[in-house]
Amino acid sequence: LTASIFRPTLLLCWLAAPGPTQPESLFHSRDHSDLEPSPLRQAQPIADLHAAQRFLSRYGWSGAQAAWGPSPEGPPETPKGTSLAQAVRRFQRANALPASGELDAATLAAMNRPRCGVPDTRPPPPAAPRVPPSPLPRVRPRRSPWMLPSLSLSRRGWQPRGFTDGGAAQAFSKRTLSWRLLGEALSSQLSAAEQRRIVALAFRMWSEVTPLDFREDLAAPGAAVDIKLGFGRGRHLGCPRAFDGSGQEFAHAWRLGDIHFDDDEHFTPPTSDMGISLLKVAVHEIGHVLGLPHTYRTGSIMQPNYTPQEPVFELDWADRKAIQKLYGSCEGTFDTAFDWIRKERNQYGEVMVRFSTYFFRNSWYWLYENRNNRTRYGDPIQILVGWHGIPAHSIDAFVHIWTWRRDERYFFKGNQYWRYDSDKDQAFTEDEQGKSYPKLISEGFPGIPSPLDTAFYDRRKKLIYFFKESLVFAFDVNRNRVLDSYPKKMTEVFPAVTPQDHPFRNVDSAYHSYAHNSVFLLKGNAYWKVVNDKDKQKNSWLPTNGLFPKKFISEKWFDVCDVHISTLNM
Repeated sequence: LTASIFRPTLLLCWLAAPGPTQPESLFHSRDHSDLEPSPLRQAQPIADLHAAQRFLSRYGWSGAQAAWGPSPEGPPETPKGTSLAQAVRRFQRANALPASGELDAATLAAMNRPRCGVPDTRPPPPAAPRVPPSPLPRVRPRRSPWMLPSLSLSRRGWQPRGFTDGGAAQAFSKRTLSWRLLGEALSSQLSAAEQRRIVALAFRMWSEVTPLDFREDLAAPGAAVDIKLGFGRGRHLGCPRAFDGSGQEFAHAWRLGDIHFDDDEHFTPPTSDMGISLLKVAVHEIGHVLGLPHTYRTGSIMQPNYTPQEPVFELDWADRKAIQKLYGSCEGTFDTAFDWIRKERNQYGEVMVRFSTYFFRNSWYWLYENRNNRTRYGDPIQILVGWHGIPAHSIDAFVHIWTWRRDERYFFKGNQYWRYDSDKDQAFTEDEQGKSYPKLISEGFPGIPSPLDTAFYDRRKKLIYFFKESLVFAFDVNRNRVLDSYPKKMTEVFPAVTPQDHPFRNVDSAYHSYAHNSVFLLKGNAYWKVVNDKDKQKNSWLPTNGLFPKKFISEKWFDVCDVHISTLNM
């Protein structure tokens, strides 16, 4: 075991563009060996010193940059002596094992757990890196030297894809990415439709927490597709990195590149509690393609080893923040935002008041989990699916009149409004007098113009504040009329705490938040918080209903993200 540390350059299999009459080639230099029965379907267990040394070198624990495939000059050199003991200790500490430096049974068992083929540790940064190409707005690249570049074939040989003479890009520089599950590289274990559905769902999970859209592309030339996925066995798809059979390495991926799955593994759909979840593996590998490294943090989808299926599978908080460091947070306007109040009885029979927060945009809505400070997993959902009987697109306003004697909820759009039945979860079709909904705003709320910009209900004053361009109308719900002194300029009713820091007109949404005990005015990607009683107690000089300086919505409410229309109904 005498040699230097192995430092080869990663080679990535690359798709060539299809010819006009021939089927699309999968990967460069494909030799079709993957179509032959694999001579080794079961991975050889790591049971001795030599196998452990190869494992430590292969996955980056030897202290040198990890290799992704056999070198043309021969197999990689492995750590020995003191360096071997140090590598073992690093691996043991990461896996919460006693750092003895010895290859005991527990350490070997950890090495034999099913895992991803991407190396675990970050190699040293490259010497004198140059500035990467500038990305598009709202994509925030940072240099992470651990990332292994994907490659494409050029006249000069294998060149890093995503690299230029100016340095390495570490995040995609566009917001909509195409993907394809290759028809010649489908798994033999699940139907083609099921595989495509699972992969689409995996991409959607990342789309739910980033300003990225993922679009399946079955028509473009292979070279034009951003992310390509395929299954293979052993020496697969012409790739220089062979799979080892069932039991250990189940997939590998390249940053800004492609994903391969080992079809010797027992991949199963999300509904199964057997085998290895294709969804979990796909989400993990997509994380690598987007730029995330491995982490040994409990709960992260980016742990190198496979963890069994859980009843609920979603990206944890740290994974969301990690990917947003590369691509930024989701921003955008909202048609309306509101808290939905409901009454529940606890285990002692006491009536408890609870609420859920909703954001509406175009034809979609999100439920916001205030306790977890994030959107509900699986959102957005179409308004048509979750809210029955109200307009399915572009709601102007929501108002909940909530007093000791009244509990009425109204949606507004155009010159009409709908009353919603919370118990039956659908809009009323008629009122107590038999008059049908929807009704004209001018009839139910005399003196209020239409269409509205937004509205909210002030429980203490028993007033609805309606917003129209630069004007505010205060509507008395007990007398069913606009107050005599209204309408007023928005700047008069809601004065700016800081001069000129004000939305002035055309507010998108006025949101009364019970979670924050405050009112927020939302416009574009920004919000203004309205001064409340607690603020006045701390600073008596603050104006009544004053607006604090503008802040970004994405800094207050996280992960309210669009998804590609093709995955909306998943």
